[in-house]
Amino acid sequence: MKKSAIFGLVVIAIAIAVIISTYSSSSTYGTFTDAKEQASTMQVVGKLNKEKELYYDATKDANYFSFYMKDNKGAECKVIFTGTKPQDFERSEQVVLTGKMVGNEFHASKILMKCPSKYTNDKMEETEFNAKQASL
Repeated sequence: MKKSAIFGLVVIAIAIAVIISTYSSSSTYGTFTDAKEQASTMQVVGKLNKEKELYYDATKDANYFSFYMKDNKGAECKVIFTGTKPQDFERSEQVVLTGKMVGNEFHASKILMKCPSKYTNDKMEETEFNAKQASL
């Protein structure tokens, strides 16, 4: 066999291995109810319940953060994140958690937040109006 053919087979084998590992490590979206039924890693989308306590004490354990979240179906669950509390977490509009259920708690390994935009329609309209006034 030629060296170029062997090299081509090795490249194809590596590409297949990368595709399989990427596919197997990806998680699916679901709710807290789905996460209770499955033992695999899931992504849960929801909103922070601001009426309940957020617990983070950096002096005791900087890698422990807990809060309550409601998923898009309205189910509420306590979430434990082993990491530092994200900055401006309380201001987030939507939260995406990656993790799995352990008992009645969702243990998150990643947190993604959608924070409110500083450019609201009112401010944009006001800015456009002021720009028109300045050009007159």
